[in-house]
Amino acid sequence: MSEPPPTQEAQLSSQMAADLIEMQKEQIEALLFASDETVFYSLEVDMSIYIETNAYVCSQILARPSETLPLLDKALVMAQTHLKDLIQDNHNLTVKNLVHVRCTRLPQVPALQFQRIPRSEHVGKLINFVGTVIRTGMVKMMETRKIYQCASCNGRFYVNVERELGYQVIKPTRCGVRVIGDAGQLVTGKGECDGKKFKEIVVDAGSNPMECRDYQEIKVQEQVTKLALGTIPRSILILLEDDLADVCKPGDDVSIVGAVTRRWQYLQPGERADIDIVIAANHVRVHNEQRSNLLLTDELKQEFQSFWNSYSGRLIDGRNFIINSFCPKIVGMSLVKLAVMLVLSGGVSKVEKSGMKMRGDSHILLVGDPGTGKSQFLRYAARISPRSVLTTGIGSTNAGLTVTAVKDSGEWQLEAGALVLADKGLCCIDEFGSIKENDKTAIHEAMEQQTISVAKAGLVCKLNTRCSILAATNPKGKYDPNQSMEVNVALGSPLLSRFDLILTLLDTQNNDWDRKVSSFILGLPDESAAANNQQQQQPQPGSKKLWDVDKLQAYLTFVKARFKPALTEPANEILKRYYQIQRGSDLRNAARTTIRLLESMIRLAQSHARLMFRDEVTVQDAICAIMLIEISMNSTGLDGVQSTLHSTFPERYQEEYLAKEQLLLNRLGLSHLASDSVEDDDRAAGNDDDADDGEVGTVYSWNPTQ
Repeated sequence: MSEPPPTQEAQLSSQMAADLIEMQKEQIEALLFASDETVFYSLEVDMSIYIETNAYVCSQILARPSETLPLLDKALVMAQTHLKDLIQDNHNLTVKNLVHVRCTRLPQVPALQFQRIPRSEHVGKLINFVGTVIRTGMVKMMETRKIYQCASCNGRFYVNVERELGYQVIKPTRCGVRVIGDAGQLVTGKGECDGKKFKEIVVDAGSNPMECRDYQEIKVQEQVTKLALGTIPRSILILLEDDLADVCKPGDDVSIVGAVTRRWQYLQPGERADIDIVIAANHVRVHNEQRSNLLLTDELKQEFQSFWNSYSGRLIDGRNFIINSFCPKIVGMSLVKLAVMLVLSGGVSKVEKSGMKMRGDSHILLVGDPGTGKSQFLRYAARISPRSVLTTGIGSTNAGLTVTAVKDSGEWQLEAGALVLADKGLCCIDEFGSIKENDKTAIHEAMEQQTISVAKAGLVCKLNTRCSILAATNPKGKYDPNQSMEVNVALGSPLLSRFDLILTLLDTQNNDWDRKVSSFILGLPDESAAANNQQQQQPQPGSKKLWDVDKLQAYLTFVKARFKPALTEPANEILKRYYQIQRGSDLRNAARTTIRLLESMIRLAQSHARLMFRDEVTVQDAICAIMLIEISMNSTGLDGVQSTLHSTFPERYQEEYLAKEQLLLNRLGLSHLASDSVEDDDRAAGNDDDADDGEVGTVYSWNPTQ
């Protein structure tokens, strides 16, 4: 008697098994050597390689995932059995039945790569969706099937769970053909039965654990930075099973490969069908690293190196070119641009042996009159940061900024807020002063410890908020320079002390500045405006034009990944001496001159070193950090402070910086630290002038009332 011809499914499974052995032989052998047979194992298959190996099978998987993915799991079991037979000493090898094949790296075609929520026409297709996790449900135990016994024939049969009905098992309406005897064997000779009464067979506890699996639902939102302006991000439910459960947390960026399917509740007569589109995940990859790594080519890295080589001897001018590339639509305000760029470049986080963590992310608060460009800085910084969240303080609550507990389907779940979604990125908060007082205290822990401790609705956990905060607010009424910052902005000292820099932007009367700004906006051929525009658009002969947003983002990502600046002894001495002077001053602000001041200076110096493309904090970085701190504290004790709104770096700022460095070090009593650095910079720039002559050079004076 000849055997019946193999079905199409059997042929497809055999071909899949052969392909898996060809591509993943070593990984399959590792599965055989694994000892635990009660856990699920996964085998990742690169679909971009598989489509070159067997285009037909790969196309079937992409077009019919609900049918072919189970066959792919069976093919992995067949591949294990085949390889085990080929190994001679196979007594310790076991074939794992609890296995899944995970499809990764789908071909880069628009039909498979999704950044928006899939529609109904995509149901039944295998896609790759990229988004941000905003909610994670509890990991549940899911029963995959139940056993029913027919009252007419006493036969037993399985009823599988319905994924489309929310993983419910629907009671059968007629007797099943596949009957299971008392000994567990399949009885095929009884034929069909017309019985319509059944009872469920209760399985004894622990007798059949294979019928239960782990199950979790998460909600993933579209990435805000990938959407068009004015588009509201939407979210979709993702179904995770077996070993995929509990692999991500709120705030994670994930790339999900899965099958698009529909889901609805069990319908009753007279009810309306409410159908949702969900994704049954096959593979989940968490990628919280900077997204712009794909933009960093070797040519671009070499271009950054050549850029700094062209500014040898006048590195400050090279830094100013990068600063001018930030938000070029705003004229001047170079000090504010420098401060925001230092926030984007970031410091170096440190973990002590005792487990204590020191944050490396800086926080900045912009306090200014209306019309000074605060919101423009926030929006441009959010564009440059690879991971950013932009929110407004008006209407923002404690839950909206941190985390909220929501009740869904009778269960409490945690939904991430703005600070959690901005983990390892930038959180921009506009109208910061409009947040209610009780809600402001909720971000104290998020700013300093960079975590959020949650105890809501019986859910106790701790989430990461490792982000920089760039906030903007208006003063309460007219800014009074005779009052403290706490009075002017109506913020408490504990909150203000957590900001590394507080920059005040006052719209004071200045005829020259008003003429420059108006000519810049209107495009008039004013001589002073034209000179200023030429200074910004072509600051140095070695650079053709300013960097665009993508190049600026790639540069910041590159320096953050490559450089971990460490403090040198001269820089350490400068920062320590300045901190001691501030602590001993009679006019010091007790809320600002705390130990956080020293930590802020260290972070700013490290950020400046990264921005300057080096791996150690030099005297130059320490001096620039002190200059920003002096501007932030509105102090005139050591350095004359200029108006942050009217600040513009000149084209040849190197000489002016050397003069200011010498002046500051003299007042700190550390003039010996400047002798070598100034002479070296002059020699590199080709200048033979005495650096001490710069002590009587430009010294900025600042008067908020003028």
